[in-house]
Amino acid sequence: MKYPYFPGCTLYTKAKSFDEAGKAVALKLGFELEELEDWTCCGASFPLAEDYDIALSSPTRALVNGAKVGDKLVTLCAICHNVLKRTNNVMKTNPERREKVTGFIEEEYDGSLDVVHYLEILRDEVGFEALGEKVEKPLAGLKVGAYYGCLLLRPADEMQMDDPDQPSIMEELLVALGAEPVDYPMKSECCGAFQVVHSDATATRCSREIIDSAQSRGAELLITACPLCQFNLEDRQNEMKEEDTGMKTLPVLYFTELLGLALGLGEAMLDTEKHFTDPKPILASHGLVAADAEG
Repeated sequence: MKYPYFPGCTLYTKAKSFDEAGKAVALKLGFELEELEDWTCCGASFPLAEDYDIALSSPTRALVNGAKVGDKLVTLCAICHNVLKRTNNVMKTNPERREKVTGFIEEEYDGSLDVVHYLEILRDEVGFEALGEKVEKPLAGLKVGAYYGCLLLRPADEMQMDDPDQPSIMEELLVALGAEPVDYPMKSECCGAFQVVHSDATATRCSREIIDSAQSRGAELLITACPLCQFNLEDRQNEMKEEDTGMKTLPVLYFTELLGLALGLGEAMLDTEKHFTDPKPILASHGLVAADAEG
């Protein structure tokens, strides 16, 4: 089974290894991500102004191209998913804006494409039970906190992926992989990444609250589905550690990395160059990577 796939700018460049892990896992599970031709940036944020239609042109073009080759468009980045799905909702429900945008890009589109996140493919089409049967390296004993962030699930009436206040999709994935999910209060709060431009201190505070919350409940590492959250949560910890030299840092993995490791695709799934906090010591302590792998 092939799905049209929109990688987005970050997973195509700085975080390419997260994308590659996702593609490798897909093949292991019997489906394939087929990258859209001539895709462009989704815009990285959904325009909140009702009269700012030009910002919808790029994501709408991606939706048009996706509809030409399939009935679903898969994303792996929470930000791209948010922008594409909310744009698709505009195309489906707002005829006036749809006419302006499709007229500008000179394409016809009615919002008929189904925009889904990779996690939804795992849950709804592969099935977590079937996925669990393919696990070759169970993550037994590993305590993992799922970090959702603010864009994957909200606004709930448009994203319709999971309960924004009590989400479970990543916890269910972790159970299928044999890990022990750690519930903690801050898993759906903003990490502050978009605040960096205005207030570095605010971004650090937001991230610190999330890290502290997860660690207080026993998490040994976090997983996320947003490359910006992954970078920000780890990068902020460098700044925190300068202020608190006794602080214990918490590795933050992209969920595809941990998924690939559990499915037996090897330590190549873990791109330590993308991590300010090396996850291998924690993984080695559970026998999941070589004990001498220091990254």
